[in-house]
Amino acid sequence: MLVKTKARVGVFAIALGAYLPQFPSLVPEFEAQYETFKTLLPSTVEVIDGGIVTTKEQSQEAGDKFRAADVDLVILQLLTYATSYNMLPAVRDLDVPVVLVNVQKKRAPDYEHTDTATWLGELYACGAVGEMAADLDRAGKSHAVITGVMEGGDPQVQREIADWCRAAQVRRRFRDTNLAQVGRPYPGMMDLYIDETNLYHRMWLYTKQFDWEKLWAIADDITDESLIREKAQDILDTFDIEGGGTVEKVWEMARYLAAFEDWVKREQIGLIASHYDGYAQGKAGVLDSMLIPAFSMLIKQGVACAVEGDIKVAMAMSILKTIAGTGQLSEMYSIDFDQDICIIGHSGSGDAAISAKKPTMKIVPVFHGKTGGGYLTQFYPHLGPVTYLAITQDRDGHFKFITAEGVNEEGPIFTFGDTNMRTRFSCGARAFVDRWSQAGPTHHMAAASGRHIDTIQKVAQIFHVPVEVITR
Repeated sequence: MLVKTKARVGVFAIALGAYLPQFPSLVPEFEAQYETFKTLLPSTVEVIDGGIVTTKEQSQEAGDKFRAADVDLVILQLLTYATSYNMLPAVRDLDVPVVLVNVQKKRAPDYEHTDTATWLGELYACGAVGEMAADLDRAGKSHAVITGVMEGGDPQVQREIADWCRAAQVRRRFRDTNLAQVGRPYPGMMDLYIDETNLYHRMWLYTKQFDWEKLWAIADDITDESLIREKAQDILDTFDIEGGGTVEKVWEMARYLAAFEDWVKREQIGLIASHYDGYAQGKAGVLDSMLIPAFSMLIKQGVACAVEGDIKVAMAMSILKTIAGTGQLSEMYSIDFDQDICIIGHSGSGDAAISAKKPTMKIVPVFHGKTGGGYLTQFYPHLGPVTYLAITQDRDGHFKFITAEGVNEEGPIFTFGDTNMRTRFSCGARAFVDRWSQAGPTHHMAAASGRHIDTIQKVAQIFHVPVEVITR
């Protein structure tokens, strides 16, 4: 990853303070359970530890820690019964979901040999979880519940926690990185137009504006031949180039790639939306001809790069890349009515991680609908489950996620240089196009291998954005 971010997750546990002097054995029991519980969190997050809370004052101290760290998510372990005042002070000033983890230590009671301390410490599948949810609702706080058991391990609990942590990573990525807008959207594609100030207020994503003149000169100072050669080899390792590829053939492309990587690091860029509508002459023509593969190399390293200046699909690509490891720009191409299949794809930059075989690169004399010509890249998405995500807005500027799952199937695809895939949807191609279009997306969406609607819904919960699921 060129720009690294790590979600910050606030973690604490609660128990009723009145129990502890009555049953002293609970203190070491709860301490051990809490330490074990924290091992369930993936190493991909930074844990902000609020400790075991048994009083209102301790809860306030945990809340101070969480606010100071600007946490992306709070995970609460309910050790036994506790009143909601153990929880609320820790989260009342936060605007992130609270995940209530209701895990029992033992799989089943030994009914005849269970005393009160054992019940409270090892067998209380917490009746307090409803109390917590009720008071979070009254406080206007987003929340979720995970119930399970510790004895013998519980893969479902671990999956749910990891899923929430992946979703929280999107929030951190949007807060810590910037979106580079280079040029402006494709003229007349009004579905792509956006208010960048509204974007910052609603999605915490800051837009940095760049003129093309700056990027034409971006590689002027790149003279380190060993660095350029390294980037050239990376390009050759990533793409099969029509007519054969050599270091010399991609030398200039590699020089620009080195410059772009340096630019991304300096400006803390996590997303790029660009469109060029000039005359493609001189330096402008050189860069324009090789921009697609250069940006594809950035996508490979985690920077979402969207063509036609589409900021919203850049966000969708970044979300899927973060939670699923792949994020491919797509749009509806055609319908094969005989096979009941949607053909979905796009020209331009793509994600090597979604390709089942080595992507190809070739030179075309003209980019359809756009200025100039140059290198096109084609990727070959994996067969099997696929998830689509579009981001749109209503008339008041509120964002909405539109998502669907399908299956990519084997069969003929277009060969004119654009990435495309044959997706079957459970509702059928005709109904999918009707339902997807009626939901009001932009004409672009992002694609990722696998099924990810459950995680997308968690991301939406973190951002307070509604989700419309078209089909699964």
